[in-house]
Amino acid sequence: MIKQYLSIAALCTFGTLVAGCSTRGQVQPDVMQIATAPLTCSSKAECDLWWQRAQTWVTGHSRYPLESSSDTLIQTTGPDGGKRALAYEITKTPNNDGTSTIGFAAHCDSALGCKPDPWQAGADFKLFVRNGTANVPAPGSTPAPAAALAPEAMPAQSIASPTGEPASQ
Repeated sequence: MIKQYLSIAALCTFGTLVAGCSTRGQVQPDVMQIATAPLTCSSKAECDLWWQRAQTWVTGHSRYPLESSSDTLIQTTGPDGGKRALAYEITKTPNNDGTSTIGFAAHCDSALGCKPDPWQAGADFKLFVRNGTANVPAPGSTPAPAAALAPEAMPAQSIASPTGEPASQ
């Protein structure tokens, strides 16, 4: 009987420690700002360059192989059952004003959360596509103003929620 209580107490202590160390659901505001900023290219030349960068980023960051790659869709296989690795779906949608919006979605299939964090991956992706480099600000640093990241009044995009569930933004 005492052995059973000790086992339960040890299990509860372990669960409390794991929960206390978890950062799931906490997204740095600067990362969120970059990850949710619309990614809209303004000319055919810019859109072609950004689309090429999008494919480069996905193939360099995905643990899953490409399933589809066209002028409007870049998609990896996955996610596989219980794995924390992100699967990606990138879309390019033309807008009525001649611009195109590049959408980003990332998700995994693990109850433990995704690695890397989908919000961080989205911010990294968008910075790379815009600039050719990925340099997400460190926590506590001053992010670039939103106006420098994207024009105002742009269409919504997809990104994964902090729990790994796809969400629209």
